[in-house]
Amino acid sequence: MKIRNIAIIAHVDHGKTTLVDQLLKQSESFRENEEVEKRVMDSNDLEKERGMTILAKTTAINFDDYRINIVDTPGHADFSGEVERIMHVVDGVLLVVDAAEGTMPQTRFVLQKALLSKLKPVVIINKVDRRDARIKEVIDEVYELFIELGANEEDLDFPILYLSALKGTASSDSDPETQTTDMSCVFKTIIETIPAPKVSPQENLQLQIALLDYNDYLGRMGIGLITKGTINLNEMVTCIRNDGSKKNFRVMKIIAYNGIRQVELKSASAGDIVLIAGLADISVGETINKLNEHDPLPPIAINEPTMQMTFGPNTSPFAGEDGKLLTVRKIEERLLKEAERDVSLKFSRLEASESFLVSGRGELHLGILIENMRREGFELQVSKPEVILKEIAGIKYEPYEKLYISVPEEYLGNIMEAIGQRSGELLSMDNTQRGVNLYFIIPSQGLIGFTSDFMTLTKGYGITSHNFFEYRPYKKKSAYRRPYGVLVALDTGKATAYCLGSLEERGVLFIEPGCRVYEGMVIGECNRVDDLAVNAAKQKALTNMRAAGKDATVTLKSPRTFSLEASLDYLNEDELVEVTPKAIRIRKKVLNTNERKKIDSQRKWQMEE
Repeated sequence: MKIRNIAIIAHVDHGKTTLVDQLLKQSESFRENEEVEKRVMDSNDLEKERGMTILAKTTAINFDDYRINIVDTPGHADFSGEVERIMHVVDGVLLVVDAAEGTMPQTRFVLQKALLSKLKPVVIINKVDRRDARIKEVIDEVYELFIELGANEEDLDFPILYLSALKGTASSDSDPETQTTDMSCVFKTIIETIPAPKVSPQENLQLQIALLDYNDYLGRMGIGLITKGTINLNEMVTCIRNDGSKKNFRVMKIIAYNGIRQVELKSASAGDIVLIAGLADISVGETINKLNEHDPLPPIAINEPTMQMTFGPNTSPFAGEDGKLLTVRKIEERLLKEAERDVSLKFSRLEASESFLVSGRGELHLGILIENMRREGFELQVSKPEVILKEIAGIKYEPYEKLYISVPEEYLGNIMEAIGQRSGELLSMDNTQRGVNLYFIIPSQGLIGFTSDFMTLTKGYGITSHNFFEYRPYKKKSAYRRPYGVLVALDTGKATAYCLGSLEERGVLFIEPGCRVYEGMVIGECNRVDDLAVNAAKQKALTNMRAAGKDATVTLKSPRTFSLEASLDYLNEDELVEVTPKAIRIRKKVLNTNERKKIDSQRKWQMEE
């Protein structure tokens, strides 16, 4: 068959999406006068802003009578579930490795999944035009990684291509002078190396759902590879559920890809990757067969969520000023819509509460959802992320992760101390030309809030990544708590320079003069362990008496600003993040100062007991 199905896999920011851009352009998928954005596969606004792929996306390219279906996969560990499921619909992978950074933790993860699925690899050394490129060393690292992961001789016989995806140059030779502005060597290598899909066009229909998509008009849609037979528009088919039950439905839409465009089809045959609409609650791993047939494929494992947090409507004094979507019902509808597309996301209503318990694969996974809701006009308040504990034989278990860190040697001491405070265990340490590579095993709850601290400790020169490892017996003390208290507003009003000037010696401020505050809102970090309630809105007393000294102009330091992820990292258990379309504020769960003091006194008394 003249069909090739491949996935592009790599560590985050190694150039997967940029490579797809060049393949689309040089395959003449666009008109000559058509304006094409950079990273065209990153269709989500957040993907474009952050330069990272969040959702797996499919495209199709025609080259020399061959149809090449390409799946661009996420590179971040929080979205690794998309990578795992994609392996079931492709026959080979393009493993992209940065010519300077080399193999990274997520490179190991995605390659391991590809080898377990018996997929044929093609290795692409990208960014060969970088000044700090170390091509020979990186190739050695790739071979070592294959051997460590148990690759056989056939797996090790992979072709290597050398690219600068940003410039659109490629070559099968590592010499930079042989680079040409022609990506045909990539297409030819895919056709020659990646096998055709192992399918049976003459048999009855078999299609397994590997990914989900959602459309406001069509509802939930399943994406999968047709392994047997043909599927036709308006045909009645049978869905074999994950629990073994059957459900008959009519195929309302069949959609395939041509370049980045979706094309509606009247029929599709074995070997095609298509979207199917018609069953409202279709799920990953379910198999579609001919009507009343029973020929399911083995179910696809879906990794369980490891992190959870509560979502609720905004209850601050400023609620309703920025957003339009404020009610519990609207929040529930939005979470339900997200769960229709993202099988890694789970949510449930908390009893006797207007809040929801939302579970995901990590802080970033949940943070992306909150940011999307904020931009859509929602106002909500969210709690500190917590790990999800499992109970096995009456014993509580918590998730642990493998943590990789690469830092200049001068920051090594700071990192070791910080990881030690979070109950991390050092596995190995390697010295390289770029610094020190560290590998740890650490509880997932010890990683909550680590990203912000890491950037501060390494002054932005460090690289970190982590992947889920295993569940181990729960250690309560492994949770990390912020070492400092906070400055909390006593009253509602506008902050004044007169007050903030006197508060600077108490700690670091998060607001500037003129900012509106309310009782219970966190306005700064205290330089003591305990929280401190302060009045930030007090006006200077006016008098008709001439002052003995000249009034000095108050000069304040720039306030510390927080992104959404940084705010979630900063929280303690008694705090929430208020999220609106125009503002992100940290607040106490209990806004009233006197009530909060009573609760703190009771907690300290119980600890002493």
